[in-house]
Amino acid sequence: MTEEKKFYLTKQGLEKIKKEYEQLKEIRRARTEGEFPNVLHSEEINPEYVSFQENLNFLDDRLNELDAVLKNVELIRIPPQNKRDVIALGASVLIETDDGQTDEFDIIGSLEADPFLGRISNESPVGKALLGHKVKDKVLVQSAIETTYKIKKITYKKL
Repeated sequence: MTEEKKFYLTKQGLEKIKKEYEQLKEIRRARTEGEFPNVLHSEEINPEYVSFQENLNFLDDRLNELDAVLKNVELIRIPPQNKRDVIALGASVLIETDDGQTDEFDIIGSLEADPFLGRISNESPVGKALLGHKVKDKVLVQSAIETTYKIKKITYKKL
């Protein structure tokens, strides 16, 4: 038996997923009960019905995706005080490159990642490389280009 993928979410991210799931279930129920009760009335294919079925298929696919997330979610929690000196999910990390530039990232799960907002995934090359390190550690990240980051600060805040 293969292990299911874990989906790491903040409390806010989990609420957003739950809300979307409930809304889509309600739309699905309303669409299947309200429209096209008799599949086809003639031998012709009704283009509206085909479009309706495609929309239902898309809706079902999204519901299945969200269901898998909800069944395999792990909430990102702030670690105990004695473990906050190590980078883990939920950490905000201030880093410095070899050329003196600084940047700050929140390390979160892939479903909520948005690099433009400084929210990187634990599965990204940078996020994966930073996990488990402490302040003053130098971390080599190999992606499109090789970069060394020096960890300047680790904080945990409510995400």
